[in-house]
Amino acid sequence: MRGKPKFNPVRTFLIVVPLAVMLFWTLGPIYWILVTAFTTNDKLYSPVLNLFPNPITLSQFRELFWDSPFLRQLRNSFYVSTITTLVSAVVGCMAAYAITRLRFKGRQLIARFLIWSYLVPASVLFIPLFSVVQRIGLVGSTNSLLLAYLTFTVPFCTWLLIGYFKTLPVELEEAAMVDGCSHVGALWHITLPLAAPALVVTTLFSFTLSWNEFLYAIVLVTNPVDQTVTAGIATFVGEDVYFWGKMFAGAILMSLPPVILYFVSQRWVVGGLTLGGVKA
Repeated sequence: MRGKPKFNPVRTFLIVVPLAVMLFWTLGPIYWILVTAFTTNDKLYSPVLNLFPNPITLSQFRELFWDSPFLRQLRNSFYVSTITTLVSAVVGCMAAYAITRLRFKGRQLIARFLIWSYLVPASVLFIPLFSVVQRIGLVGSTNSLLLAYLTFTVPFCTWLLIGYFKTLPVELEEAAMVDGCSHVGALWHITLPLAAPALVVTTLFSFTLSWNEFLYAIVLVTNPVDQTVTAGIATFVGEDVYFWGKMFAGAILMSLPPVILYFVSQRWVVGGLTLGGVKA
């Protein structure tokens, strides 16, 4: 039998110290956001450092709900992110299935073009996209964000699902088509049930991308009532005044939906992330 390993202080120090630094680096900002959101304004702008809110107050949240269009912006974010995610999932499934299962010229080029279009920075695209949205009369409308977000969520979902669909055995779909099933029927009855974890991952990522997007949200929509919550939080920064309390209270609330979704779908997310790692 092996004896108890000897305590090595140098090895322990080299392991514990970096982990402690990383833990502080990760949780420190989160803790400071929580402290700021539950602290009164007079304590926030006081020269005395307060590491704990004393007293704990909900005044920042009350001002956020009653003195700003935050709830309307939160509804706009849910609307835009949900519609974008649904459209991206449907289009991405059909496009990925066509590229992986059908044989036609240029399908490899289309697959590469999808990832190239996703990699183009938003800072390059927002000017021509603004011109397109202006020509069709959607500037200032929340619906303009639907068009803008689909330009990066559809390529992302399609490219991710291509890798997942390649891991699924083609023989199951061929057997279904021998029994009279069409390509659409094989996709609906065979491929999608097998790729359920992958669909969960793509929809969650698509929702998160749409929910957190900032550049298009602040460029295409300028009316605070029609903006999403990411752009709305930026309005708490004035010319020389920063409303830290309301800003961090809004940041806490806007971070809850993605966190809850990931927590509820954790089992499917883990399965979906590992599904595409091994090719069948």
